[in-house]
Amino acid sequence: MSNYKFKTTNIRGKQYVEVNERIKYLRQEDSLKDYSILTEFPMLDSEMCVCKCTIATPQGKVIATGHAHEERGSSNINKTSYVENCETSAVGRALAMLGIGIDASIASANEVSDAIAKQDATPAAKKTATKPSASTEETSIMDKAVNYIKGQTDKQKAYDSIVTKYGDDLTDKQKAGLKKFVR
Repeated sequence: MSNYKFKTTNIRGKQYVEVNERIKYLRQEDSLKDYSILTEFPMLDSEMCVCKCTIATPQGKVIATGHAHEERGSSNINKTSYVENCETSAVGRALAMLGIGIDASIASANEVSDAIAKQDATPAAKKTATKPSASTEETSIMDKAVNYIKGQTDKQKAYDSIVTKYGDDLTDKQKAGLKKFVR
């Protein structure tokens, strides 16, 4: 690598290189400036997308790839620009896999700030939930059932008691899972 000085962004005390800096480096570095940046969307719908970025030599030899996933409602910026955001992240990751701008991290400043925004938004969403989901209730029943069976000396009797009480709420797979604790 040349003596190129990457501009970085400080995020929570750590320096990250932005994707635009990685692209500028690729285009200015004599040995890399003719490489191609190709993006494709193996999954794209109205709510989410996956982008794959490929970096290739002028002869078409693939030298690096990067992937990204974004959901439309996961952040304010994604409400209008989830496809663009996904593509930028995939490009940044592919360039990082090529070794560009990775002194501190493979993740770019863009990725880290997006991830922090999503993490910061997650607790607020959880606080507004008033009723646990069915899967949470099922997990709770299973956790209690497993602990109950483990704590009893007559494990078969404990299993039978659980199936009698919660049998309609348990799937055959869950019952089979509980049965493994009866020995």
